[in-house]
Amino acid sequence: MNDYCSEKSGHLVVSLHVQPRASKTEVVGLYGGALKVRIQSPPIDGKANEEIIVFFSKILGIAKSALRIKVGSVSRKKTLEITGVTKQYFLDKIKCQS
Repeated sequence: MNDYCSEKSGHLVVSLHVQPRASKTEVVGLYGGALKVRIQSPPIDGKANEEIIVFFSKILGIAKSALRIKVGSVSRKKTLEITGVTKQYFLDKIKCQS
């Protein structure tokens, strides 16, 4: 069930499906094997990517520098890489949001 995230080489790798221009930024659930996230920002000039970083930084209580979009910076399907967080910690924090 949690195939959308895995620990690799000291990082947590999370598959995301992003819906830009939503009414509010939130974790929705699962969609096509990825964690679906609605983002208020439009997909213009990297604003949606920035909002993803800020959003997960706040949820997880970590610095924005610990997160990066590894794959899919111009796609709805993205891979988020997180440093310093375990899979269990991530899952616990995401449950609080959905």
